[in-house]
Amino acid sequence: MLVVFIPKAWSLESLARLLQSHGLPPGIFPENVESFSLDRYSRLEVRLDSPCYAEFENMVYFEKVVRANLSYGGLLGLQGLQQRELFLWLPVRGIINNDPSSGVIMIDIGIAHEHIALSHFDEPPVCTPLPLAAGINS
Repeated sequence: MLVVFIPKAWSLESLARLLQSHGLPPGIFPENVESFSLDRYSRLEVRLDSPCYAEFENMVYFEKVVRANLSYGGLLGLQGLQQRELFLWLPVRGIINNDPSSGVIMIDIGIAHEHIALSHFDEPPVCTPLPLAAGINS
């Protein structure tokens, strides 16, 4: 396994460059990235300082560790990320950017696909801890 250990201040910037080199926008993961690793099978593991909530178009919840298979234009088989739809929290299964010229990215929540403007992912989202009383099981 290739593990990337770099100073915390550079972790987010290095992760953003990695995402961009795979056709993804730089601001998918929140600003509190502690470290990340990418193995030879393209399994990405991102560690955060703590679990937190952020907002793209809907509220999302990042667990302390988020895992996915990194491919060109996609984070597939995601674990550790949930999105609120109405009153339900649903696991995000993938984040896919099939056509960068379209200006949108697709969020796969299993039962539906949501298209969100790429501009929401230009910068890492601000991520704040909130009480787990919001209905998320971590």
